[in-house]
Amino acid sequence: MNALAAVPDFSTMNEEAVYELANVGKTYARNKVVALEGASLTLNKGSFSSVIGSSGCGKSTLLKIMAGLIPPSTGRVILQDQPVTGPRRDIGMMFQHATLFPWRTTVENIVLPIEIRDGRAAAETAKARAHDLLDVVGLKGFENVYPNELSGGMAQRASICRMLITEPAVLLLDEPFSALDELSRDMMNMELQRICTEQNATAFLVTHSIAEAVILSDHIYVMKPRPGRLAEVVTVDLPRPRTLDMMTTPKFGAIVDYIRALLDKGEDL
Repeated sequence: MNALAAVPDFSTMNEEAVYELANVGKTYARNKVVALEGASLTLNKGSFSSVIGSSGCGKSTLLKIMAGLIPPSTGRVILQDQPVTGPRRDIGMMFQHATLFPWRTTVENIVLPIEIRDGRAAAETAKARAHDLLDVVGLKGFENVYPNELSGGMAQRASICRMLITEPAVLLLDEPFSALDELSRDMMNMELQRICTEQNATAFLVTHSIAEAVILSDHIYVMKPRPGRLAEVVTVDLPRPRTLDMMTTPKFGAIVDYIRALLDKGEDL
């Protein structure tokens, strides 16, 4: 369990680094609230990372900056050697709810980003890729059904396909399964692991669940509140592929307890 350096040394970065934040901060001008301060992290190709912290600690602000939805007040945000100055095609985003359009079929919802970006002809061409993705997530045969015919978990699988259709360099996940029941959430976490492994995806998850962070992640960034700071990075050295049975092992429990103790420290971090 290592302490996180304040600012990474870009001259010695792993050549497989995909996403890099250096000393990123955010102060909201209207009320002068410092939401984020000195955040630095590196996401390497094919890695799965999580950020965890109490409500209001700055997790959402961090994710919005990484998605290019809001600009940082200080620091650098670099994706594939290019500054992130706004929303980009190579950033995939998945939210807490599936937000599928009810008047579009599953496959039509999946190719919507292509249609918006490149037009209907490109979207039609992309349907072949959408069918392949539906097969990957276990939704083969549901291509032409409407959202009201899908369960919550199935709708989120379709959302995963919609995120992957543009072949993004990084996947940003904002508690994507928090609205599901516990059994469905566990199942979807295992599906997410499988899909990310098969796609060699680079993923970053915001979560309130310590167990979810541990079962999915290579590295977990623990945030300190007021103002939000990345206090420590915890390396999860459990073997892959992860299984739900691992959640009952002493090693898993020790990692969970360590992170819970960090969060309990709160202001003392």
